[in-house]
Amino acid sequence: MDTNTAPAWTLRPAGLRDLEPIVELRAAVMRPDLERLGRYDEHRVRQRLRDAFVPEHTSVVESEGAFAGCVALCPRENGHWLEHFYLSPALQGRGLGSAVLGVLLARADAQGATVRLNVLQGSAAKRLYERHGFVLEDEDPVDVFMVRAPRT
Repeated sequence: MDTNTAPAWTLRPAGLRDLEPIVELRAAVMRPDLERLGRYDEHRVRQRLRDAFVPEHTSVVESEGAFAGCVALCPRENGHWLEHFYLSPALQGRGLGSAVLGVLLARADAQGATVRLNVLQGSAAKRLYERHGFVLEDEDPVDVFMVRAPRT
């Protein structure tokens, strides 16, 4: 398989049964960046997602019929927040993240909605977001806050 081609994928609504697989994926995906920043805590990385999980705004990414990741697009008064966007490490770098993000941003554009997100300082994911039109809004020693205005 061409490693630069996104594998076949679908989005489906998340349910409570998806919570623990998502929690474990988050812990695995975020660990390297959190360790680099000196902020990895095995319990906290999992509990933060459990506390913030809103199935109504979360989608599960499936690739070739299997759990591949998740993403949440949460409505806020000033647009949407893109949260909890995690993909299996085995599928990263193959165009899947870009494909999923493109679909979500097209939905937000159709609503005329601004999309915001935050990414950890030094995370490779920042380049993905920049390629999709996100720009720096603010930052602190841990997080980079980005925003993308709707496209017409």
